[in-house]
Amino acid sequence: MPLTERDVVARLSTIPAPDGRQSLVEAGVVRGLEVEGAEVRVVLALQAPRPEASEALRAQVEGQLRDLPGVERVVVRVQAELPTVQGGPQEAAPSGWADKIPGVKRVLAVASGKGGVGKSTVAANLALALARREHSVGLLDADIYGPSQQLMMGAEEEPRGDEEGRIIPVVAAAGVKVMSFGFIVDSEQPVIWRGPMLQKALEQFFGDVVWGDLDYLVVDLPPGTGDVALSLCQNAPLAGALIVTTPQDIALIDARKSLHMFRKLNVPVIGIIENMSSYRCPNCGYEEHVFGSGGGKRTAEALDVPFLGGIPLDPAIVAGGDTGRPVVVDRPDSAAAKAFRELAERVSTALE
Repeated sequence: MPLTERDVVARLSTIPAPDGRQSLVEAGVVRGLEVEGAEVRVVLALQAPRPEASEALRAQVEGQLRDLPGVERVVVRVQAELPTVQGGPQEAAPSGWADKIPGVKRVLAVASGKGGVGKSTVAANLALALARREHSVGLLDADIYGPSQQLMMGAEEEPRGDEEGRIIPVVAAAGVKVMSFGFIVDSEQPVIWRGPMLQKALEQFFGDVVWGDLDYLVVDLPPGTGDVALSLCQNAPLAGALIVTTPQDIALIDARKSLHMFRKLNVPVIGIIENMSSYRCPNCGYEEHVFGSGGGKRTAEALDVPFLGGIPLDPAIVAGGDTGRPVVVDRPDSAAAKAFRELAERVSTALE
């Protein structure tokens, strides 16, 4: 059988991290992994590594991976990582954008290490589930390269401006206020922007939008740990971050990257939510773990963060996002809607 990323992750999970308490995977040392035919490329990250320690770890990993059937070439790169920022919680630090949203009580970031895990779906349904708990909620789509909340939330109206030239967000289902870059750009045209332009756009989404009084502003971040996520962490008064993953090992590696970014920037991580955790046949009730089982919970335990539960794999969730009627609104009695309501309860309990 051909070599897979799962095979490589399984072998890396047997190699101890430098601290000796966890494996390389559990400790979040593995920051990149590519398998192309018989070649394996791995990126490891160590805090202030000594040259001899880096070389010893590189040689150990290379040797272990060369023993895997089907491997002909291994490339291991060890990079230095900045130590974790020390200090109090994010809320105690001064924030450049806090005065731009005086009526917003809590800003909640929804993040993922990679695309395709359903982060935007979770953000939309979480916002609606919080609103169903009689909270006032806003949803900011900060995924500037791939905005989708205007479609998922069925927000078909165009945002209006007030007398001062500020933007009035579109009010969608359950009274959730929605602002998305998708309202502004042509859906057929790519956004070709660099860091300063991204930060300025995000700042305007905070300061030039009339959010009013909100209990929660849910921010749908782009996947990964790029400029937008970094700008948000450094400038916005984040109450916490929620990390979305799927059960696959490769997705969990990327989820760890997001978690470590938030920790380094002193943003509290509320927990990990496992999307597409299992599929249950509507006819016979048989449950199938299509993408593996228990990965999110194991990762949460290894990284000492709460596991907030799993969201089932349900075609109704996909259909609801495509038609602008998220499952929390369209099928409130479904297992998926119940899972999102339970998530909202755990999130609000953690933040309040």
